[in-house]
Amino acid sequence: MQPHPSQHDPAGQRNPYAQAPSYAPGAVTGDPRAQLASGVDQFMTRVNAWMAAGVGVTGLVAFIVSLDAALVRTLLMTPLRWVVFLAPLAFVVLFASRVHKMKPSTAIGLFLLYAALNGVALSAIFIVYSLGSIASVFAITVLMYGSLALWGYVTKRDLSAWGKFLFMGLIGLIVSSIFFMFVPGMMGSTAYLIYNVIGVLIFAGLTAYDTQKIKQIYLVNGGAGNLAVLGALTLYLDFINLFLFLLRLFGGRE
Repeated sequence: MQPHPSQHDPAGQRNPYAQAPSYAPGAVTGDPRAQLASGVDQFMTRVNAWMAAGVGVTGLVAFIVSLDAALVRTLLMTPLRWVVFLAPLAFVVLFASRVHKMKPSTAIGLFLLYAALNGVALSAIFIVYSLGSIASVFAITVLMYGSLALWGYVTKRDLSAWGKFLFMGLIGLIVSSIFFMFVPGMMGSTAYLIYNVIGVLIFAGLTAYDTQKIKQIYLVNGGAGNLAVLGALTLYLDFINLFLFLLRLFGGRE
């Protein structure tokens, strides 16, 4: 499971009234509500564009690395695997805590670098699962993510109450993933099946919740402080984890 930066909420790091919302250039003048709606739409489009770019980099790097089976074995089946798996975790925690102090170009470059590091760690999926099942599950993930993100964006229901429960579920998934890592015989058990079903539900909820949260932070603070990149990182992790849990449930092994 890939780490999730939910605990690094930029709204909690800044005064929510310190800056008025920034409206997109070229927005229709006259009606403030029209300006605001235009700004939000453009901002969320930018967030999802960077998220998609990150997913694309991860997939490309994973596929390229998987073409060299000896390299995959060296990276993922030797003690070096701890570096491969733990480096992205350390990277995302450090990145999420400092992204607001970075230049936009630096933040974007580091986000794409993180996506590439994840690609190395996920290269084994092209060896474990058939290419057809990976493509099918990816298509399902795109449809699920798109539907959930759209609902989180347009719904008038306040999803903030979901945050505590989703975060507790996320902690439970992390603890469970460590358990399954050290008890490999459990991989085909009913407990592992339940773990993956719960993982799908949690990251489905996080997709809608995070989309609404990013939108609300923009409405209060505007898009300053590399919020678009941090939002892209958050939704990228929702997408990747949703894909991985679905792949474990429905992926056809080689």
